Amino acid sequence: MYYDALRTFITLAEVKNFTKTAQVLHISQPSVSLHIKNLERELATELVVRSRKSLQLSPTGEILYERAKQILKIYEQTKRDILEQQEVVKGRLKIGASFTIGEYMLPALLADVHIAYPGLELEIVIGNTEEIVQQTKHFQVDIGLIEGQTSDKELAVCPFMEDELWIVAPHQHKLANKAKVTTSDLQSQAWISREEGSGTREYLEHVIRSNGLKVESIITIGSNQGVKESVINGMGLSLLSYSVIERDVQLKQLAILQMEDMHFKRTFSYVYSPIMKNKRNVATFIKMLQQKWPYDN
Repeated sequence: MYYDALRTFITLAEVKNFTKTAQVLHISQPSVSLHIKNLERELATELVVRSRKSLQLSPTGEILYERAKQILKIYEQTKRDILEQQEVVKGRLKIGASFTIGEYMLPALLADVHIAYPGLELEIVIGNTEEIVQQTKHFQVDIGLIEGQTSDKELAVCPFMEDELWIVAPHQHKLANKAKVTTSDLQSQAWISREEGSGTREYLEHVIRSNGLKVESIITIGSNQGVKESVINGMGLSLLSYSVIERDVQLKQLAILQMEDMHFKRTFSYVYSPIMKNKRNVATFIKMLQQKWPYDN
C-alpha cells in the first residue's frame, strides 16, 4: 500500500465524492479512481459502494478507513522523528586552535558547545598559527582558530574577536614602577618570544620593526607558559595577550608596562575551507562562536 493511495482513500471516505477529492488533493479525478482501484485490487475487496446520488464505504472499506488513519499518523510521526534526528548535531568535530586561543579562550566556548550539543564529539589540536592554517587547508582539522594573519586564498578567513596585547616584565623590573613607559625605555632590551609561525611572534616582530627598537637578544620558546616563566625569572620582556597573563598579573608575578600612547591590538579569526561551510557540525560551531563573542567591525 502506498502513502498517496491511502491518503486519497481517506479523503474520499470523508468528502464522499471523487471530484471533490481530486480538488482537495490537487490531483486529477482519474488519479483518484486509479488509487482506489489499486487498493481494491491489492486487498481483493470492494472498498466503496457507488451510486448516482451517494458514495458509501463498504464494511471492508470502513475497516481500511480506520486503519489507514492510524497508518498515516504513524508514518507522519516517524517522518518527523527522522527529520528531528537528522537535525541533531552529533558525530565528530576537529578544531585546530593557535596556542593563545586554544589554551586560554577556547575551553569556555567548548563548555557551551558540550552543554548545547552533548552528542558532538570534540577533538582539539593546538599549534601555532601557521600550523593551524596548514592543517585546515589540508582537511586535517574541520575549522581553525588563529591569532595571526594568513593570506592563503584557499581558506575563508573570518574575524571573530579583537585581542589586546601588553608588554610585560617581571614584577620587580625597574620599568614596572614607571607611570608611563616610552619607546626609548624599550631600547636594548632582551625579549622572550614565541617561535616562528606564531601569531604572537609575528606581532612582536611588527612592534619591534615599526618602533625602530634595538634588541639586545631574543630568546625563543615554543609555548606561552614557557615565555611567561622566562619573563617571571627575569630573562627579558615579552608581548602577550591579556588572556594569557591575567592570572599572573593578579598574582603579582608579572607586571604590565604602561606604555605612553601605544596600544597593541590584533584580530582573532576562524578559518575554514569553503567546502566545509555546509557541514552541519562546522556551521553549528561557528554559530556558537559568534554567539559567545559577537564581533562587529
